[in-house]
Amino acid sequence: MSELVKFTREDDVAVVTIDNPPVNALSPGVPEGLKASIQAAAEEPQVRAVVIIGAGQTFIAGADIREFGKIVSGEKPRLSLLPYLNSIEDSPKPVVVAIHGTAFGGGLETAMSGHYRVMAPSAQAGQPEVKLGLIPGAGGTQRLPRLAGVSKAAEMCAFGEPIKAQEALALGLVDRIIEGDLLEGAIAFAREVADRPIPKTRDRNDKLRDANPATLAQAREQARKLKRGQRAPLAAIDAIEAATKLSFEEGCKREAEFFNECLFSTESKALIYAFFGERTVSKIPDIPKETKTYDIRRAAVIGAGTMGGGITMNFANAGIPVMVKETAQDALDRGMSNIRSNYARTVEKGRLSQAGMDQRLALITPQLSYNGFDEADIVIEAVFENMAVKKQVFSEIGQIAKRGCILASNTSSLDIDEIASVTRRPEMVVGTHFFSPANVMRLLEVVRGKATANEVIATCMGLGKKLNKVAVLARNCRGFIGNRIVGPYLREAHFLVEEGASVEQVNQALYDFGMAMGPLAMDDLTGLDVSWAIRQEFKRFDKPGVRQPLVPDLLCELRRFGQKSGRGWSKYDENRKPSPDPEVAALIENASREAGIERRAISNEEIVERCVYALVNEGAQVLEEGIALRAVDIDITYLYGYGFPAWRGGPMFYADTVGLKNVLARIEEFEQQHGPELWHPAPLLKRLVDSGRTFEGMGAAQGK
Repeated sequence: MSELVKFTREDDVAVVTIDNPPVNALSPGVPEGLKASIQAAAEEPQVRAVVIIGAGQTFIAGADIREFGKIVSGEKPRLSLLPYLNSIEDSPKPVVVAIHGTAFGGGLETAMSGHYRVMAPSAQAGQPEVKLGLIPGAGGTQRLPRLAGVSKAAEMCAFGEPIKAQEALALGLVDRIIEGDLLEGAIAFAREVADRPIPKTRDRNDKLRDANPATLAQAREQARKLKRGQRAPLAAIDAIEAATKLSFEEGCKREAEFFNECLFSTESKALIYAFFGERTVSKIPDIPKETKTYDIRRAAVIGAGTMGGGITMNFANAGIPVMVKETAQDALDRGMSNIRSNYARTVEKGRLSQAGMDQRLALITPQLSYNGFDEADIVIEAVFENMAVKKQVFSEIGQIAKRGCILASNTSSLDIDEIASVTRRPEMVVGTHFFSPANVMRLLEVVRGKATANEVIATCMGLGKKLNKVAVLARNCRGFIGNRIVGPYLREAHFLVEEGASVEQVNQALYDFGMAMGPLAMDDLTGLDVSWAIRQEFKRFDKPGVRQPLVPDLLCELRRFGQKSGRGWSKYDENRKPSPDPEVAALIENASREAGIERRAISNEEIVERCVYALVNEGAQVLEEGIALRAVDIDITYLYGYGFPAWRGGPMFYADTVGLKNVLARIEEFEQQHGPELWHPAPLLKRLVDSGRTFEGMGAAQGK
């Protein structure tokens, strides 16, 4: 018997308890323990039924994801879970599976191999493998449609979202919801069914016969739309279709084929890399776990505009009282109106109750003064991206804030050390760069100044988790990680339209690559005036004679600021739906002609390579300088902050999959065509190619 699975008896009911903390993952030893326990129960004459339950806070949250990497690397062979689950279903005595917490992935597959399922009211069940580029691989695509129906099975396996207990009961996935003590209820249920005929899930074909062919066609169409570019969602639907056409045994064989195809795909490697990457970025090598942190019990935000309002909502959502200050009543009223509207839309969509909205609004104190700021544990400045304005604000709050208060700037690009210079406590100054819309986007870039204390960094990284953000640490430089690297990406998009590509072609090429939106659409969303202000701040750093984009400034001079003004690179209707603008096309052609730029036909492949490889090359430079700790920090920044497709892993991981030698060769071609000032290969990239290493495997932040 495995130490991870315990076998006990409650009179005539055997209780099999999975005890593999923290989430009872199906690590080696658990399947074997389950099989041995079922066999032991079968051999004890006094046992009439079996209950399988999880110890701790959950049933089984899924497989041990680390095992997938070992299989792909060849470190160990893949051992199918299916035979172990079939041994549960083949038990001569009824098996009742008791679910609390979560039954995800292999956990739900284990539950479905039982003869009956009972569930705690708060429990959830799901097949989220698709989020790792995989499909269920232990009979999940064959058993789930037999229990929940083909349509729901396709939805759960292709999109990976869990369902709650009441829905599971209504679908027939579980047989009873147990109020009160789950184990007691499961044992009572087991005695109730002990003498009934034993129903095997694999023999339940009624819901398969009722399947409508149009159901799977609709699921595929939805998957292509919502899981754009990904293979795993479609493979999951293909496997479910096999359940409707083949025997259980043959269907499981088809499932195994699809699973192996997905397991060894770049898509799955990228998504698993991103899964672990999200956890890696929280680890700061020079800040020990035991570092003291400040309690954030009350917050203050300066500025109630788009960013300030969103940041304010983050604190209210986390249950932290927050003051929000503006300089004029109309601006404050407008900001609060936007906050209320954002919450109201969430209520309309059913994701928040009216009581929840009222509770969060009650935590927000709008004001025109600094009254009460001396009680705040953190003050976040979210004013316009102008150094003089920000320094004025920090000079003021530096005199008001209490000792131990963190002074944070939401700047997206400006020098944190210069901002800190106007305070008498630079060790308390930090960058907290939220991404727009701040109440939605999950990335938080924490920017470390020269003097920023470790305690401040540790507090802000922890605060990110409390605000449901993924926090990434960046060292101070112009643009930090995100906007430092996005500069060359946007630069190439701007150059490409000047050289002959249309606005729509550039956007579509990057969208088809997998980006959430094209670069010029992103420009319009964030506001052309924002990047215009940043360019003015940094104009003094422009090198004479080096080509600069022409059109963005021309658009801003025409007050074309993007979606907010209804006109930018594109035209926008009242619903912010874009359409081509002949005026912009003419403006671009005229600017190109006056600059002597020869326009030509440009392929989508060139558009993608120039934009994405510009990201990669600048990313390598950011690593070289130690602005980012690791390549994965850049990748997570781009997955959560800039809409880079997770199934490509991020720009640095993507470069590894293309082959750094290939990427370098293309960058060197661009250097020949467009000049070394813009396209000189990063030294780190060259070193990695020469040594045969990759960004993922380079180890130290600076590639040494």
